[in-house]
Amino acid sequence: MSSWDTSLEGDLRSLLNEWDPIGVADDVQDEYDCMLAPLLQQLRSGAGRSEIGEFLRHELEDHFGLDPLGPGPDAVAARVVAWWTSAGPAEELSPT
Repeated sequence: MSSWDTSLEGDLRSLLNEWDPIGVADDVQDEYDCMLAPLLQQLRSGAGRSEIGEFLRHELEDHFGLDPLGPGPDAVAARVVAWWTSAGPAEELSPT
């Protein structure tokens, strides 16, 4: 994995840990790593806020067993897409 992939994963991990829908990120920094690769793949494929939100709702319900409407997946989807728009493609075009 290149350093720019690692940087993207680290930034996305930080966003997911800030969201922290199950409330464990202070103790378990990699709790949401299961979502990193699928999210990055979706973003690289051009997924928008609705697709990312649907993925997050699905993960909340099917993987974590939570109410998918509770912890704000749509707001997080908007943050993820905004982050990707500002950081993702530029990173991909010019790896360091």
